[in-house]
Amino acid sequence: MVGDTLIVDTEMNVGYLVHLDGGFTQFPVATGQRRVVRYIGRTYNAKTPNRNWTVLDKEVKGDRTTFGPQGLFLRLFDEDERTAYGIHTHRSIEMMLAGQDRYRSMGCILVSQMILDNIEATFEGNGRRLDVITIAGFGDDPVTYETLKQKMVLK
Repeated sequence: MVGDTLIVDTEMNVGYLVHLDGGFTQFPVATGQRRVVRYIGRTYNAKTPNRNWTVLDKEVKGDRTTFGPQGLFLRLFDEDERTAYGIHTHRSIEMMLAGQDRYRSMGCILVSQMILDNIEATFEGNGRRLDVITIAGFGDDPVTYETLKQKMVLK
């Protein structure tokens, strides 16, 4: 929906599209592996960083294994600076999301094609901009609209 914010819990690997009307949509995600990897010529810790991001660009990638059948990649920016991180799907996304251990990416946020389509529509509806917050869980707090809204205020 227009005005939504995406919050991703990197501990439980759950995403939330938080709506302005007081509701939210919850869905499974895969986030970065919790280890050092070698990928695209770099060596780094693949754990997805917890921070405030903004999607400001979308790209179509040619690698249909890594980026899924459409190759859609929503680029994450940190304080208006382009990063290597993004939101996309994967050829094996259904298998990745079905397991308990969903630390499967090289640092990006991976979602199903249906969820990616919804996130892309929200990005377009928001004037090609989407706020994204990655957090390390909610502690002992239950996930409600109020706890999600508090995370949005803290950004």
